[in-house]
Amino acid sequence: MNKTSQTFGQFLSESTAQISIVEFSTNLLIAFLLSYTVGLVYTHFGQALSNRRAFARNFVVVSMSTMFIITIVKSSLALSLGLVGALSIVRFRTAIKEPEELAHVFLSIAIGLGLGANQTMITVVATLVILAVIILRSRFSPARSDRNLQLIITNNEPDKMGIDDIVKVLKDHCLAVILKRFDEKKGALEAVFIVEISGYDKLIEAKKAIQARSEGAQFTFLDNSGGYY
Repeated sequence: MNKTSQTFGQFLSESTAQISIVEFSTNLLIAFLLSYTVGLVYTHFGQALSNRRAFARNFVVVSMSTMFIITIVKSSLALSLGLVGALSIVRFRTAIKEPEELAHVFLSIAIGLGLGANQTMITVVATLVILAVIILRSRFSPARSDRNLQLIITNNEPDKMGIDDIVKVLKDHCLAVILKRFDEKKGALEAVFIVEISGYDKLIEAKKAIQARSEGAQFTFLDNSGGYY
């Protein structure tokens, strides 16, 4: 039994491959460039209602971290076995509320996996093709003017003004109101709308009408590029 354990331990210790620093550095640089490009495409051509510019900053870290992990794991059987236990205690608490966000995070992980496995050319070609598909789909999709105006309302006093009251006020001041997302928890609510307005003054009037009933209401107005106003 001891001999078997010793042989297995020796096998694990000897099954470690040397990592080329030049190759690793090159793939790490490619991971940065590809994931940064994914972030640019997501920011300019995405349709998610969240702040795309801020979310896109995570892609570089996700890709490079994934590549680093895969590179280390593939060089050692012992590390790959230990990784199973280590990752079992990791929990991600931030919810991804847009399917498009999940798709781009998955693409960032795929970049890290491909480069970590040293499949550089396939990873580069696949990423560029996927990004080209995203851009072409965005270019040839029918334009919708009502998606250019996105309004996020956070109310810390939902007992004074609920979602029905907010929608009613917006309909009185906007040409069209579409509720896209609604989150409510104890003591706060957050609603995301797509609205059409005839002028900026109408938005100010709606804001004043809501805040007159609930001083805890906060507004975030976004354009289609994901920037805040």
